[in-house]
Amino acid sequence: MVLVSKSDLVKSAIALNVISFPTDTVPALAVAPHKADLIFELKQRSQEKPLILMTGDIKDIWEYVQGSKEELAIWEQMAHKYLPGALTMVLPASPKVPATMNPLNPDSIGVRVPNHTIARDILRQTGPLATTSANLSGEDALTDMGAIALKFPSIAVLDHQNNITEATPSTVIKWTGETWQLLRQGKIVL
Repeated sequence: MVLVSKSDLVKSAIALNVISFPTDTVPALAVAPHKADLIFELKQRSQEKPLILMTGDIKDIWEYVQGSKEELAIWEQMAHKYLPGALTMVLPASPKVPATMNPLNPDSIGVRVPNHTIARDILRQTGPLATTSANLSGEDALTDMGAIALKFPSIAVLDHQNNITEATPSTVIKWTGETWQLLRQGKIVL
């Protein structure tokens, strides 16, 4: 079991290792976006299920998505209303997003800014990370950092005092080109 300090966790992420930290929803497994395949392998996750790009600040989202000036205005309005928070917006991906984050549809990417001080601090230090819930594919998300360290002994897990986090995932909406489509009802009700 590898529970580490925040500074060691950041160093591990910068060294391109998979890490885990709490968020405002379920704890995240995270890695540098171009190493997203490590999460698919670790979780035994189907490539049909894309990863989410989590950032420390709303402004960091926009270089990873692409759309018209009008679309960007709509997306920014939604982001400023609900982020930081438990909302994931699925948008058209810019060329900066590695195809390994969404192998079957590399033209789109889910983006999110958590409303969790520690998570945002980590993300500000590492830069945006490819993320997903901390569990093996098909199992319930783990909500205790100690349980995550036991389940995934090869990764760095933040040693966090208040280690039981929320069990409700983020709400996921997708931009259809004209409007928002609800893909998963989560913590935020739109």
